[in-house]
Amino acid sequence: MKIGTQNQPFFPEDIKEKFRYLKNAGFEGFEIDGKLLVDHLDEVKEAIAETGLPVTTACGGYNGWIGDFIEERRLNGLEDIKEILTALQQAGGKGIVVPAAWGMFTYRLPPMVSPRSQAGDWKAVSESLVYLDSIAKETETTIFLEPLNRYQDHMINTLADARRYIEENTLRNVKIIADFYHMNIEEDNLSQALHQNRDLIGHIHVADNHRYQPGSGSIDFRKLFDQLKSDGYDGYLVFECRIRGNDPEAEYLKALKHLQQCLV
Repeated sequence: MKIGTQNQPFFPEDIKEKFRYLKNAGFEGFEIDGKLLVDHLDEVKEAIAETGLPVTTACGGYNGWIGDFIEERRLNGLEDIKEILTALQQAGGKGIVVPAAWGMFTYRLPPMVSPRSQAGDWKAVSESLVYLDSIAKETETTIFLEPLNRYQDHMINTLADARRYIEENTLRNVKIIADFYHMNIEEDNLSQALHQNRDLIGHIHVADNHRYQPGSGSIDFRKLFDQLKSDGYDGYLVFECRIRGNDPEAEYLKALKHLQQCLV
């Protein structure tokens, strides 16, 4: 397994300097914003060639969720994702992280009545995934379907939820991304959930139980990494977290060392 990261405010803004910084810090991959990749593809490819640091995946950078309530926005999002997947193919990236939606609706807060039926949710997300499955096949990439916790999305909350979409729609180029923060809220047993879905897990996001940097909370990363190892996972572990502490850069690099030690 290798450790990657999303962007942070204290990383250099210049793309090539950013890649050099990440390489020197000890990260082994970069999960890039999709729009940044599309808009600066040539510069990103040059940075990859210079540093040897790969773009692992894209996350974000498109307008419209795959389960959007507004059909025009859903379709616009799909076309944005198609463009990102094409750029990822050129940059050597594995694929793109997509949830059903983020912050669009939750049953846990008022009004608690969705403007669309559960059958409608299933239809919208399934149609999006079937389309993206075909685009991923063409671009030799993967769609990483991300379950979010119940307060951020109402459609896909557990790894089992994501698995159902993949299996019932016979998707060949869609895998599950397991996010430890969301799993900590939704799964009864994190290790068991990882094991039960080992055949479909293709990507990992790491944060501690409170969404801050790994090692600052209560998640037992060594236990989860050992589970992933025993199940044969050899992909990336990508930081997706906020940072708590007076010196964000120092705390972030400390968290990197913590995860490196947990992998030993």
